[in-house]
Amino acid sequence: MTLNSKIINEMKQRVFEANLLLPDLELVKLTWGNVSEINRELGVIVIKPSGVDYNEMTADQMVVTDLEGNVLEKESLIPSSDLPTHVVLYRDMPEISAVVHTHSTNSVIWAQAGRDLPAYGTTHADTFYGNVPCTRQLTDEEVKEAYEENTGNVIIETLKKRNISPNEIPAVLVYGHGPFTWGDTPKKAVENSLILDEVCIMAMEAERVNSHISTIPQYLLDKHYFRKHGIGAYYGQL
Repeated sequence: MTLNSKIINEMKQRVFEANLLLPDLELVKLTWGNVSEINRELGVIVIKPSGVDYNEMTADQMVVTDLEGNVLEKESLIPSSDLPTHVVLYRDMPEISAVVHTHSTNSVIWAQAGRDLPAYGTTHADTFYGNVPCTRQLTDEEVKEAYEENTGNVIIETLKKRNISPNEIPAVLVYGHGPFTWGDTPKKAVENSLILDEVCIMAMEAERVNSHISTIPQYLLDKHYFRKHGIGAYYGQL
């Protein structure tokens, strides 16, 4: 490939390394997950190949597509079956640069229950500025027509209907399916997946201990979110 091969190879390496983090962090079993990255200036997406074992996968096997999901390299493997979902998310969320999908156990429990993830504590508030939404269930027609694309569409529909900023809540639960997260780098998007799964189990256990639990007060949500995000952030080494 002659199109800025250095940049493409760097993207492949980042996407490869981020995909390897998924089993390392126990966010996937078998091949149940994928990470992608977009470069809008070049007009390309790099994503994990479909069904390739993480132990056998190499950086050069990452698949390069255009922004519509058309494969650009002649001797490419087949891209992840979830690519059409990633394409929709990149199309409708121009502020994001990487997407992660997993079937991590704790997040899937909430997705299968069809429930939003409430913001019960400060661990949640450090990353997600409010409840993490769960989408509606896809219809039979949507599944038959274009399942993966409509998965992306229902995510965007949910964020728009609830007036949710993708930067403030970089995650969603797809009803009956599982989590999608995003970020400004593949590594950050994976980090958001890990945090989501951890706060999912914290919320489950908190409800078990106290069935009358309430969400975190707005002032404490504000404090913990904005001390890490935005103009006045002061957490970490600035």
